[in-house]
Amino acid sequence: MLMPHPAVLRTLVDEYEAVTSTGSVAESARAQDLAYTLCVSTGTREVTLALETARRWLAAASAADAGTGGAARPRSGEGPHVYA
Repeated sequence: MLMPHPAVLRTLVDEYEAVTSTGSVAESARAQDLAYTLCVSTGTREVTLALETARRWLAAASAADAGTGGAARPRSGEGPHVYA
């Protein structure tokens, strides 16, 4: 499965959280679009699971960056494989 770039994933999560926090009816279409994109990006079918997966992948990408001085390398096991 292709993995979204961490910056793109972070933007999707942040936008979804911002749109859903307002509860505005006008923004519900945008929230649905973002939920769909998050699900497709994470290979899930529910936005709650998509958000959990995205956060886990972002944490793994951040840990990989911290452990390599900023140059992420592929790792085995859980989480995304980040190539820089």
